Amino acid sequence: RSQDKFDNSHPNYIGDMGIGANPALVAAMQQSDLLLVLGPRLGEMTTDGYRRLKPPVANVPLIHVHQGAEEIGRVYQPDLGIVSSPPNFVAALTSNNIQANPAWADRTEGLRRQYVEWNTPVPNVGSVQIADLYRHMHETLPADTLFCNGAGNYAAWLHRFNRYRGFGTQLAPTSGAMGYGVPAAIAAKIMNPDRPVIACAGDGCFMMSAMELATAVRYDAAVVFLVFNNGMFGTIRMHQEREYPGRVSGTDLSNPDFLAFADSFGMPSWRVQETAEFAPALAEALASGKPSLIEIMVDPDAISPTTTITQLRARG
Repeated sequence: RSQDKFDNSHPNYIGDMGIGANPALVAAMQQSDLLLVLGPRLGEMTTDGYRRLKPPVANVPLIHVHQGAEEIGRVYQPDLGIVSSPPNFVAALTSNNIQANPAWADRTEGLRRQYVEWNTPVPNVGSVQIADLYRHMHETLPADTLFCNGAGNYAAWLHRFNRYRGFGTQLAPTSGAMGYGVPAAIAAKIMNPDRPVIACAGDGCFMMSAMELATAVRYDAAVVFLVFNNGMFGTIRMHQEREYPGRVSGTDLSNPDFLAFADSFGMPSWRVQETAEFAPALAEALASGKPSLIEIMVDPDAISPTTTITQLRARG
């Protein structure tokens, strides 16, 4: 959830180590001669539950740069720990005459090709192809568009298929907090009134801060709210179906009529039930100059870009 720190269109960008990372990228990391970890904690999210690197001593030589001394060595013992903020560390690096290493060029190109392949839209079950929506936004929205999201399986499509082209264009909860995207988007739009702001939320995530539409309307924050509606808490359902197939508890949702809810605030709204309906809805939402909502109907079986509930149950 920090992909915007590096221009995704740069030939040296090869992906992220977040949730659901590209398996080819994980393998490449594990085969590296050295890891320079600049900024993040080496916690559960970046290491996939401490499985990508073996604790307490990683099987790859490790340099860990973090601004909090208490974080260095907390789980993984680095070969070299450096207490520094990322900007100060990068400033120190740029003060040195570091030359590019041509020997790495082929490997970098190969990893870049793997990223582009991973980033290419893949189909999901249902009438709305979610990856295609992000491809459309990438092709039509300016590079400085701000994307905001909370937490949930719906965000897996955003993190995998959206390409961030500008620094500071992603507002996402590194702590995994549901409900974050809606208020973050409103604040972002108030601070950046001339830039498009897209709030991405699952139906469960949206309902945790849906009352903030009142704030958006009051302050004329023309955010486009995308509500991906599959009628469930998707992440928790995925865990239930994977560990206890068919034994569902407390993850079905009874949602309001999201269009009527938006209308109660005087907001324009659209319901997308087919992929082709998204492009005109987004264009009209942006052209309205008002806070607006697009409800996107997602097949409940489409639980992630890589699997379905049906497949999870079959594996059980």
